[in-house]
This record gives sequence, C-alpha cells and structure tokens, in this order.
Amino acid sequence: MREVRVQDAVGTVLCHDITEIVRGERKGARFRKGDIIRPEDVPVLLRLGKEHIYVWEDDEDMLHENDAAEVLRELCQNKHMSASAPKEGKIELTATADGVFEINEDAFDAVNEIDDVMIAAIAQHFPVKAGMKLAGMRVIPLVIEKKIMEEVRAAAGDQPLLRILPYKKMKVGVVTTGSEVFHGRIKDTFTPVLDAKLRAFGLQVDEHRLSDDGTEHTRAAIAELLDLGMDMVLCTGGMSVDPDDRTPAAIKATGARIVTYGAPVLPGAMFLLAYYEQGGRQVPIMGLPGCVMYSPATIFDIILPRVIAGSEWTRREIRRLGIGGLCMECRVCHYPVCPFGK
Repeated sequence: MREVRVQDAVGTVLCHDITEIVRGERKGARFRKGDIIRPEDVPVLLRLGKEHIYVWEDDEDMLHENDAAEVLRELCQNKHMSASAPKEGKIELTATADGVFEINEDAFDAVNEIDDVMIAAIAQHFPVKAGMKLAGMRVIPLVIEKKIMEEVRAAAGDQPLLRILPYKKMKVGVVTTGSEVFHGRIKDTFTPVLDAKLRAFGLQVDEHRLSDDGTEHTRAAIAELLDLGMDMVLCTGGMSVDPDDRTPAAIKATGARIVTYGAPVLPGAMFLLAYYEQGGRQVPIMGLPGCVMYSPATIFDIILPRVIAGSEWTRREIRRLGIGGLCMECRVCHYPVCPFGK
C-alpha cells in the first residue's frame, strides 16, 4: 500500500473504502476497496476532503484491514452466530439463537492487549435473543503486518473467544412455603410471577406443591419434585432470618450442596442456590426471597438465564456480583439492558 496524490491516482486500485456523509440524507461508502480510480473520480474525491488516498502496492508481509478482520472473525465466531461482510475493515457478529453469551475472558483480553487490533463485545453472561448484536472487531490501520496477526492467533488459543449457550428445555417444580398459604388464609401470588418469568424462556411451572412452615414438610415437598424428575426446583417464602423461616434448612436437609445462602445483590440478598446430585446431573434448587415477587429485576433474573442454559454458578461468581449488584430502581425498568448484574 502506498499514499498518492488524488490527481496522480487515476488508474490505480483503491485499497480502502471512502465514506460520504450527507447530513440528514445518507452515510455510506462512495468508493469501495478495489475500485479503479477514473479521471471523473478526482473532483469527487477532492470534494470529500481527500487530497491523498492509499492504493494497492503488493507487499507479502502485510494484510489489508478487511483480511485482518477476517482473522479476528475466525477467532471469535462460534456456533449460533452469523457474521457480516467486512465493511471498512469491520466485521460484526449476530446471535442466531436465544441463549447466554459467554466470553473466554483471559484469551479475549490477551488479544486486545496487542496493539492495532480490537474486539468489542456485549457483557459477559448477557442473555441474548436471536438477531442481537454480539461483537464487533477490526484492526486500527488500513494494513497490518502478518506477523502481528500471527501473534493474535497465538494469544487467542485453540478455542473460539466467544460462544452462546442455547437455553435448554427444563421441567420446573415450585414449592410455596408458608402456613398462611398452605391453610388458604391468603392467595399464592408468588407462583404466577415465577411462571411469567419462566415463560419468557419457553418454560413453565410444571409441578407445584404447598408446604407449611415445618422444615420436614418443606423437605418432603422438594424431595417429591426431585423424584418426579424436575430439572429445577424453586422454593418461595421462608427465606429471611425470622425464627419460623425454615426453607434454607429444608433445602439443606434434602442433601443438596449449598453454593450460597446470601448474596451481595440488592434486591435479593437472602437468595439461596444449591445443587442436588441425581443420576449424574446437578439439579439446581433455589430459595427465592420475597423481593422476587414484587421487584422487576432481582438476583433471580441474574441467575436464571445461565441456569436454563446449563451453566453452573460457583460461589465465587456469585460473590463477584457485588460490583454491579445494586439495582438503581429506575422508574421504567430496562433490565437486562442496564448495569445491574454486569
């Protein structure tokens, strides 16, 4: 690639797109990479503010920006993603399935540490829908040394930098605890909220049990749902520190492995997550605090997508939710397009 005066460029091959912006009308490429410059193009280029342009000059040690962007695409694109055509050295990836977006963070950061290349993506563990933009990538200069792109390949490693975990079909059981509901003194208004949240992921409440405040009664209800083959069990009520709130003890009594009881997230501090091993699989059991019933976005909304996608949460990951774990309680909730849980 070499730089030439526009007046001297007739007959040469343009090696980059040139954008024309007309306010309120259009923004797009007036000239494309590969165009051969004609005499009548010279005044147009000058009107676009281009007194010099870059034209092709064979160099076996360099890659054009579009070709380098294709290298980045190869390192990022995975199943359930589509890629745009290179445009002005940039390629974008879009989801083709609903699921949870995941990033190989160490390798991703290692690539972005290399000068003159960049990849920008949406947040780690973001719940995505088909058609949603996932990432954009490009190199900064018009051409880049091939040896730099080899460094990029080495930094990225053998696995794609990005992936989508599609949502799974799951059978969900709910245990509603509380003597006031069990004896019919008040109506259960919690389960309909859970059913609505599950339906957003193509699921529903498949089995529902009521329990009083007794630990053994609640444990037995959870065990019954597990025996029925539920893939997830949600327990509502009895999650605070009051003496008669015994749901955490009941979940522990099933033999489930407690990941956390309590989380640095508001709303949702009294959340419990456990896994029950059954037939070689880990069945998630969640104890949901009352805020899930009335707050638009809580820790349950953060945890749920990854659970449905089959990704197992760790205690450390939940503890790290503290940064970004405070809901701003906006008048109009835009979750998940907000800082909460990011």
